[in-house]
Amino acid sequence: MRVVLVDPSRTMRLFVRRLLEARDHEVLPFSDGRDALACLRQNGDVAALITSVELDGMSGLELCWEARVLAGRDRPIYVILMSSSIDKSNLGEALDSGADDFISKPPIADELYARLRAAERLGTMQRELVRLASVDSLTGLHNRRVFFELAEAAHACGGALTTIMLDIDHFKRVNDLYGHDIGDHAIAMVAKISAAEGAVVGRLGGEEFAMLLRGKRLSEGASLAEELRRRIAALRIDTANGPLTLTCSFGVSERRAGESIDDLLKRADVALYAAKTSGRNRVVTAEAAMAPAAIQTNVIRAFAS
Repeated sequence: MRVVLVDPSRTMRLFVRRLLEARDHEVLPFSDGRDALACLRQNGDVAALITSVELDGMSGLELCWEARVLAGRDRPIYVILMSSSIDKSNLGEALDSGADDFISKPPIADELYARLRAAERLGTMQRELVRLASVDSLTGLHNRRVFFELAEAAHACGGALTTIMLDIDHFKRVNDLYGHDIGDHAIAMVAKISAAEGAVVGRLGGEEFAMLLRGKRLSEGASLAEELRRRIAALRIDTANGPLTLTCSFGVSERRAGESIDDLLKRADVALYAAKTSGRNRVVTAEAAMAPAAIQTNVIRAFAS
């Protein structure tokens, strides 16, 4: 386990560090709370923070609170507060400040080890809960909530941003003719092909997916969508009723100046709808979908050819 240790006393840091390293924990020692907090920001794999209440500058209680805010809901950090004087008021204040545990200083070796074992168990459970809350269980892709959070974050970073929305064509027929197990397998296969491109990919629900392409323009997104369309169309799934082939429809949009992430995704969805209504198994850009009818037909045919 990687542990950040904070105490103003060099002797205490050395003592606790030796205890921890004797059990193969990696220790990052600090005398200053602000330096420790900066380390937590830069090292997302730190699993535990052990800090003294008595610190110069930022207090141990403040550090506990800042660490808990930094961790948020998606990053498990077990916080142990140390103090040479433990009483009920200290304990209540420590827990209210975000500490998970409270230990006397200098710590007793067996007690410290037991508390870190508890930290490891809790951290494992928290990471699994975060995973279950973030990942689509069938495909392993980001679920709808996380995809939209990542989309908002990508939008906030600025720069070129293109999104692709795709949907398996006639999916109800797949379930009706081949069964839901084969339908689930088909969804998983489409997800695997989509995820192989290295983009941010999420399953929005059912047979619908979305992709974020940071730093990519509309033409690049349309080219990638066309490549995915061809690869999915070439897929063969063996079933008891014979081989199953799939096609997907794609809508592509690039962010415009001043546009929100919702606007960007809505335009991709409009383009996906245009791909569906114009024959399926094709790529349509938002610009083509919103063009006058004659131009729209020619552009859609160009991407479908």
